[in-house]
Amino acid sequence: MLTDNNLRSKIDTLWDRFWSGGISNPLTAIEQMSYLIFLKRLEDMDNARAARAKRRGEKYKSVFGGKNKECRWSYWSQLPGEEMLSHVRDTVFKFLRSLGGETSTFTQYMKDAYFAIAKPSLLQEAVKIIDDMHISEQNIDVQGDLYEYLLLQLTTSGKNGQFRTPRHIIRMIVDMVDPKIGDRICDPAAGTGGFMVAAYEHILEENTSKDILEYDEEGKPHHLVGDKIADKKLWKFLKQNALTGYDFDPTMVRIGAMNLMLHGIENPRMFMKDSLSKSYNEKTEYDVILANPPFKGSIDKSDINERFRTKTTKTELLFVELMYDLLVTGGRCGVIVPEGVLFGTSNAHVDVRKILVDKCKLEGVVSMPSGVFKPYAGVSTAVLIFQKGGDTKDVWFYKMEGDGFSLDDKRQPVKDKNDIPDILEKWKNRGKEKNGLRNGKCFIVPLEEIRANKYDLSISRYREIEYEEIEYEKPSVVMEKILKYEAEISEEIEEIKKMI
Repeated sequence: MLTDNNLRSKIDTLWDRFWSGGISNPLTAIEQMSYLIFLKRLEDMDNARAARAKRRGEKYKSVFGGKNKECRWSYWSQLPGEEMLSHVRDTVFKFLRSLGGETSTFTQYMKDAYFAIAKPSLLQEAVKIIDDMHISEQNIDVQGDLYEYLLLQLTTSGKNGQFRTPRHIIRMIVDMVDPKIGDRICDPAAGTGGFMVAAYEHILEENTSKDILEYDEEGKPHHLVGDKIADKKLWKFLKQNALTGYDFDPTMVRIGAMNLMLHGIENPRMFMKDSLSKSYNEKTEYDVILANPPFKGSIDKSDINERFRTKTTKTELLFVELMYDLLVTGGRCGVIVPEGVLFGTSNAHVDVRKILVDKCKLEGVVSMPSGVFKPYAGVSTAVLIFQKGGDTKDVWFYKMEGDGFSLDDKRQPVKDKNDIPDILEKWKNRGKEKNGLRNGKCFIVPLEEIRANKYDLSISRYREIEYEEIEYEKPSVVMEKILKYEAEISEEIEEIKKMI
């Protein structure tokens, strides 16, 4: 959470300037800010690497050597407005697109970058805000929080049912799946990279001494130094190879990569691929999958990957099968699905649920209220937690009624209506729920009962509604009371007439 109110105010002002400057698309605005933040960090990282090389007595070749020295942030950010604008547009962005070698992990996302800022005043103000952040290797929290605040501006739904997943929902799912150091983690519909960032932070939190950690008012951990990770190979794997994301939108890939970088991930493995198409050839190799794939979308039947056995064009169903396919045996998955996946009666719906129940260990189903994704969409959703290759014996269900925010378009904080802490607590102790009662928010349902109900996974199918017994008075008693009241009213009317 970005706690600096002054910085928040400046960013809000910058959004207004973007709008008046002709950049009204939030994705475009974020992308342009991403490029600028990247350019600032590129010089900071280059300086840090040069300093480390000097301490070790090693030679270091700067990416800003030779004619590229004028592409340093510290050089062009001091130029006058018009000169700065033309220099960034004509020289600096050309430099970005031509970088290679050691910086290729950064620049592969910039090869299609274009500079959309047309007004010198807008560029100057953006540069000033980024300078005020004091971006460095030492304040990853501020970098990440700034980017999260920028992403909050995505208040409209994208194409094919894409919309930003609330970060507190992401953290809940990540906590339930509980990824570990050394896990290979994937999001096949990564968007802005929120699940991968949360998984990375979760692993660091689990490996940071408790006396170092601090939590903000939203429960997000800070000072994630990972001091308990002693193995250098594990550190390198976490920073460079543990996280992989795919998205078919090039803008999302670039924004997602920047999001990962600004949270401290050195090698953002974001790839532009349609995970459902024939061009996607990833094999079974992941220990953890975390995702919120597009809802209510469909894919051209001729382009559906031949790996799918489920006969459908519905993306929400194909993605569930894809996640099963990508997981290694024993791998875990946490995925958000539209509620229809839980109870749809088509052959495809039933077939996908059979995969979850018969070929996996389906561990939990959390039904969420429809307002969770407002203002993007009002669709009702659920979270599925499963493990590939295990045996489902019973399934834990939870009916979420609130997530700590109002369920209208405003989504204002409502602290007394937040089931997430209870969900996490009950999830950890779910083995104790086997008491047969189903009139609360959570309960256990045995496998046999689910199969008998055509693999229906909607909580309403199994939840018992407790009706309060109401005793009514006999008609004769009710009639007697009515006559009594009528008599009293008549007397009052007579008294009023006498007073007139």
